[in-house]
Amino acid sequence: METKSVSRIHTLNKVTYINLRWIAILGQLLTVNTVKYLFDFEFNILLVNFVISLGAVSNLFLMYFYEKNILSNRASLIFLLIDIFQLSLILYFAGGILNPFSIFLLIPSIFSSSNLEFRTSLFLIIITITSIIFLSLFYQELGYPYGAEMKINVFYYYGVPISLIIALIFLNYFAILFGRESNLRKEALNKIEQFVAKEHELVSLGGQAAAAAHSLNTPLSTIKIISQDLYEQFKDKKDLKKDIELLVNQVERCSQILKKLTLNPGVEDDFIDTECTLNDYVSQIVKSFEEISKKKFIINTSQNTNPFKISKLIELVYGIRNFIGNANKFSQKTIYISIKSDNDKSEISIEDDGPGYPKDILNKIGEPYIKSSSINNEQKVGLGLGIFIGKTLLERNFAKIICRNSKTRSGAEVLISWKNSDLKSL
Repeated sequence: METKSVSRIHTLNKVTYINLRWIAILGQLLTVNTVKYLFDFEFNILLVNFVISLGAVSNLFLMYFYEKNILSNRASLIFLLIDIFQLSLILYFAGGILNPFSIFLLIPSIFSSSNLEFRTSLFLIIITITSIIFLSLFYQELGYPYGAEMKINVFYYYGVPISLIIALIFLNYFAILFGRESNLRKEALNKIEQFVAKEHELVSLGGQAAAAAHSLNTPLSTIKIISQDLYEQFKDKKDLKKDIELLVNQVERCSQILKKLTLNPGVEDDFIDTECTLNDYVSQIVKSFEEISKKKFIINTSQNTNPFKISKLIELVYGIRNFIGNANKFSQKTIYISIKSDNDKSEISIEDDGPGYPKDILNKIGEPYIKSSSINNEQKVGLGLGIFIGKTLLERNFAKIICRNSKTRSGAEVLISWKNSDLKSL
């Protein structure tokens, strides 16, 4: 699930950036005024201080009027451009590219390369090179103290901008490589944190499930006794016998599930064989729903060209069952299931003809206990829990889950896919 929110990978931290800019502004003020009044260099100090003050104003704006703690890529680009133009103006009034402090022109683009998107960094590199070339051709002479003159060899004059451009390219190249490695580490850390959070939530759910099992055991035992009595009373009536048998069987199944929750979660489910194909997984899960549901299940296996067998895993069973159960819950009449496989990939598609996922929760699907304002109170209960459990169980076994509204039908769609190499290793 992706949102339009600001990426944490390619962004700048507002506080850190503001502090760095204050350091740069104070350094500029101290340097230019020291050079002017202590060493008696001649340049337009008023204009230079004015340019520096504009940088301070932009930083105050960033502090008090930019509300987000993280700068977007666009905002970062704007303020880094301001930094480049500000420093370029200072250098224009103070000797151009031959000013020793021209090296600081490289900093904004390098900063961008290690923190922002490649396109942004490339644009800032081009702007910086343009500024270097401009300051090599157009600038106000810096007056040296005590009438001194500085004779510059033509090779040195052209060598300075060339060396700055070469340094700019190499430093940005290494900054981009460093930034990518850093981003990969951040992404890996984020995934680990998400996984740990899901594990904690599953543990919590496990405790809740055990508590619920203990609470449900007594009423379920009562239902079991009454259903058995009803069977004995009405076993001679054909119109009631079948329904009562189904009731007794389902109560017994509930009892077995509760036993597994309270005694040993690792107990194997006799629901499927030891080894089976995805077809077998789905067909036997669907069979259990057909016993209790009046809705129609359509299974399409025509594109399953590589139906290899995989080991039985209780997590796969319950994961797939949760998604099929969710489709059964919200469908109107029909649930459509397609199983596709080739030499590289296997996929299960589950679609229903229900109302689909509400738009206000589309970007939250996979989180537990989500609620939508567009559905009634009865449906709100546990809306995201089944999806969360199913998604977590399957992702722990190398599955990739996509939850979206169907492109061909009115309802929701879930795509569960694996690499065949991952499935075979389970």
